[in-house]
Amino acid sequence: MNENNQEQCIESALACLRDCERCVDCCAGQEGMQACLKLCLECSDACLGCVRAMARGSAHAAQWCQLCAEICEACARHEAQACQDCADACRRCAEACRAAV
Repeated sequence: MNENNQEQCIESALACLRDCERCVDCCAGQEGMQACLKLCLECSDACLGCVRAMARGSAHAAQWCQLCAEICEACARHEAQACQDCADACRRCAEACRAAV
């Protein structure tokens, strides 16, 4: 794994985690947003796992990056206007994770 790509992946995953958590807070209690909420929570968990694996130089970091990219791509499909910051962060994270492996 390229160290520059790895650092970019960590930074993007942390930003994505933050924006997913903000999206959860924004959408909580809104009717019809259950799927969005669940996916944002899953995405933030994947981002955290990816960051932790990469930061400690895990032998499984590449697998974490691939999983994170897949979940981020799913999360980036948000259509609600309130979710667009989250969707943008997810797209950036997916791209950075794919570049890191």
